[in-house]
Amino acid sequence: MTKLILFISSVQSEFAVERDRLWQHLKTDAMLSEFFEPVMFEKLPANVQAPNKVYLDEVARSQVYLVLAGQLYGYEDENGVSPTEHEFDQATKLQLSRLAFLKGNPALDRHPKEAMFIGKIQNDVTYKRFENTEELLSEVSRALIQLLKDKGLIQFRSFDDSLHPFSGIPDIDPEKIEMFVSVARSRRGFPVRLGTSMGKVLAHLNLLQDNQLINSALLVFAFKPQHFFPAAIVKCAHFHGLDVVKPIPDHKVFQGDVFEQVDQAVDFVMSKINLSVGTRDESNQAPVMYEIPRAAVAEAIVNAVAHRDYQSNGSVQVMLFSNRLEVSNPGRLAPELSITKLKIEHSSYPTNPRLAECLYQAGYIERFGTGTGEIFRLSREAGLIEPIIDLEEGFRVILWRPNATWSQVPDKYKGLLRSSVQVTDQVTGQAAGQAAGQVTGQVTGQVTGQVTGQATGQVEEGIRRVILVIFGNMKSSEIQDALGLKHREYFRDNYLIPSMNEGYLEMTIPDKPNSPNQQYRLTVKGQELKKRLEARQ
Repeated sequence: MTKLILFISSVQSEFAVERDRLWQHLKTDAMLSEFFEPVMFEKLPANVQAPNKVYLDEVARSQVYLVLAGQLYGYEDENGVSPTEHEFDQATKLQLSRLAFLKGNPALDRHPKEAMFIGKIQNDVTYKRFENTEELLSEVSRALIQLLKDKGLIQFRSFDDSLHPFSGIPDIDPEKIEMFVSVARSRRGFPVRLGTSMGKVLAHLNLLQDNQLINSALLVFAFKPQHFFPAAIVKCAHFHGLDVVKPIPDHKVFQGDVFEQVDQAVDFVMSKINLSVGTRDESNQAPVMYEIPRAAVAEAIVNAVAHRDYQSNGSVQVMLFSNRLEVSNPGRLAPELSITKLKIEHSSYPTNPRLAECLYQAGYIERFGTGTGEIFRLSREAGLIEPIIDLEEGFRVILWRPNATWSQVPDKYKGLLRSSVQVTDQVTGQAAGQAAGQVTGQVTGQVTGQVTGQATGQVEEGIRRVILVIFGNMKSSEIQDALGLKHREYFRDNYLIPSMNEGYLEMTIPDKPNSPNQQYRLTVKGQELKKRLEARQ
């Protein structure tokens, strides 16, 4: 078997110890030595050619490029560019498999050009941080084994494609199957008819083999998916400041199937961010605009659920801060993609193809790799600072709120932000100011927690929002749609029922609470509050 040539790139003087240990590790490890042939400049035989030509030629004949980055930028040529950066650019141009390892935390004092170079790496390659040589060797081994899996050089069965040994058809909820078929037929023209047996539906979706369930079948249709996969959850947290601090003002853990997790997590975020309610000049239903477009929030969360690594003990995390929303998952960027490609329409490389197919049929994602590009487009149209994709320790998307300023951006993201949009301090501040101005200028009646809190005292935000959007008699589904919420139970528990319990909302048919013709209207108390709220607009 021909070995893969692995070129190791770094500032030699800074990483002398790490380079020597890495070389020995790759040469002596029982598994890695069978697949990789390491190449380092100091290990090459003497050559009469110019050094810059030698190392670029070596990169060109390699299949894998590994870079170590730290504090020093190293020797600079007449154009002010180091050999390491030239090598990285060459590997990028040749579309080699690239691996990056960064030494130290984001606050480490680095040479300015090294900081810019690391920003370039972070915006194009999945990377890992390390503090010592042993940690580096462990991370390199893990990355190289994954690369061998990606290339099909070692055989394994992915989570999405694996049979679950301790489950069967009785673990599948027939109501979920029936609801899925109904939705998929209306949204995607799903060819399976309502009433088709569960086995046939699962088989059509390639979730059943020899009457045994694939893992993804349980994530989508099981009565209790977390009974089989406890880490398959979404953790949501809301912080009033810029950092993770305790006590956490609000924290939720959402379980259930993947559709329930997505809907509840999206609704959690929408219930915490500011919204604006427009006028009824064109229709009886006043338009609602959230400070971050709902579609952008939904794309970030559904991508995290669809593409996470379900073999990891980590979970999807959704954290809302005063200036940003972070959505992270224990996954990684597909080798065929880069952050640059993610910003535009690109080919789709789902981590979990069978799971992704179910999400597609239900209308949650598209097949054509437009999801992340939509996040960037929607943020741009809303006047928000460009989102960030961070590939450290998984896959993280950061969406900015309108009030975000450069001084509030965490240090670990500043390099990514500069590299991705080449902003200056002044431009970044202007972007945030323009975004806030557009939201308040385009629609009337902006409602924030501060303003409405003064009007209603201890009344929950969900109640205030119901009062602002309701007009005349409305069905619960109409109120829910007006607020852009998807999970019915979350809406009922956090919006509808509290509004009724506090006496602001009432049923039009109180004697028949479950009537299909049931609607809701404001009470006298609710009407009075609505007048006070609208008077403050």
